[in-house]
Amino acid sequence: MIPTIAFVGAGPTTIYTLNALVDRAGRPFSLTVFEAQPSAGRGTPYRPGWNDPAMLSNIASVEIPPLAQSLVQWLEGQPSERLARFGIEHREIDDRTFYPRLVLGEYFFDQLQAIIGRAKARGIEVAICTGCRVVDAVNEEHGMRLVVHPKRGAPFEQSFDHVVLATGHQWPAEPEVRPGYFLSPWPASALAEIPSVPVCIRGSSLSAIDAAVALAVTHGDFVGGDEEELTYRPWPGTDDFRITMISRKGLLPEADFYFPIPYEPLAICTREAIGQLVEQRDGNLLDSAFDLFRQELTAVDPPYAKKIGLDGLDLEGFAGCYFAERITTGTFEWAEANLREAQANYKAKFTVPWRYAILRMHEVLETLVPHLDDEDFARFSRFFSPVFVDDYATVPHESIMRMLALHRVGKLDVVAVGNDYRVDSHTPDTGADLIRDGQRTRFPVFIEAMGQRALSATDFPFPSLRRQGVIRDVAPASIDGPVRGIAIDDEFHPVSEDIREDRLFCLSLPFLMGRHPFIQGITSAHEMGGRVGAKLAIAIEGTDAAPEGSRRTAA
Repeated sequence: MIPTIAFVGAGPTTIYTLNALVDRAGRPFSLTVFEAQPSAGRGTPYRPGWNDPAMLSNIASVEIPPLAQSLVQWLEGQPSERLARFGIEHREIDDRTFYPRLVLGEYFFDQLQAIIGRAKARGIEVAICTGCRVVDAVNEEHGMRLVVHPKRGAPFEQSFDHVVLATGHQWPAEPEVRPGYFLSPWPASALAEIPSVPVCIRGSSLSAIDAAVALAVTHGDFVGGDEEELTYRPWPGTDDFRITMISRKGLLPEADFYFPIPYEPLAICTREAIGQLVEQRDGNLLDSAFDLFRQELTAVDPPYAKKIGLDGLDLEGFAGCYFAERITTGTFEWAEANLREAQANYKAKFTVPWRYAILRMHEVLETLVPHLDDEDFARFSRFFSPVFVDDYATVPHESIMRMLALHRVGKLDVVAVGNDYRVDSHTPDTGADLIRDGQRTRFPVFIEAMGQRALSATDFPFPSLRRQGVIRDVAPASIDGPVRGIAIDDEFHPVSEDIREDRLFCLSLPFLMGRHPFIQGITSAHEMGGRVGAKLAIAIEGTDAAPEGSRRTAA
């Protein structure tokens, strides 16, 4: 019998893993993909209904690792009628453009079909089970048993030699948990029913911008763009509609900046240098790593280093200086100036050295995280991580233009609330109250939009693996400290003596974010997928038979 492999989830992470596996597999195998949604391949961040057509992806096409085709190649091959549905013309296709999220969904859907075709041509058995939710996974002597609840038909169980869990982001099935109070802005279709009332959004980064855009196009239109200023025109009868974003610093993300791709190599703060620090184990790991960061930044951009007094700053001091000027400048004043700078730099193909250096170093310094003790992990999370996230999580220029357009007509404000505030969502009225400085401000609608948070083993959606001790936390959960996530190794195997290491791979992002705090996004899906696909190809070479009972049985 041939080896059997199952994937739980069918978004970009699964697609990149399958791409690597099919390319490298030296023998036929049986592949089953379980997807809870009606179709496979689009993934939560890019599927219709979950996303409004106006929502933009925050990754330029040139940054998306290609599959059978690059995004630009795929776009160029599409009929004009299909592109027109997304407001795209062939003459406008460019590898530095940020396209709507739904466009990426269509791209990944088509790429999955191409991979399936390639797999079948190589003698691989393929079954794509859509509308099938895997509710449990059980480690057994001869394989991994999955418990599946299809949308139609009876529940069943099926065992496999190897299983990849790639369940993606984890959001509540119903975001409106109480009238007017939304635990997340997803799906965007739920926001379309919000009436013309004051809305508070907790968060001011990408998720909050997505929520604001979804609300804005429900109550008006964005008009103009390109050569003319983008404006927002509210519809009649929407006078009461306005958005207040709240966040600790009260800052919007910065506009995407121009930089060379692929990355230019670092000279000082390299993976090798960080690896040497880890091996030395001198008890001062984080501060030693920050010193490498500081040296690299000084070398690439001496004027910036001199401006902020970098040579005299420790980690905490640098984090404060990084945001200081933006905090003391008006949010929208800074956003407008930063947008103009970013647009000019794109036109001139000019790279701001310090921004590019921080962007390149975030992936290097992430390798430090698993080796930090709890105290330094908390420092990294509080001071270093926000700098890196701010630098790499820049947004499309059009997203900033939209926020400015909303603000100009009095439909958007961003408020810094610091740490001394409270949200009361258990009032008799709809929405929630913002309690700050002894005052209550009522919002008939309140939306939590702070992005995907790191999750612990307690939240893991497959209970048997928790009970069996296969899935456990890196460290006991702390009430006040950041979540360190589940215990996995560098190859994404659960760290457990109770399971063969090639039997289970966990690529479910929220549970990896403690160990890999910057792992969200398509480039991470590509990196993880390439590594796990290669490991699976090796694993099936040593698999002699499918697990006993691999056929479906009634649950």
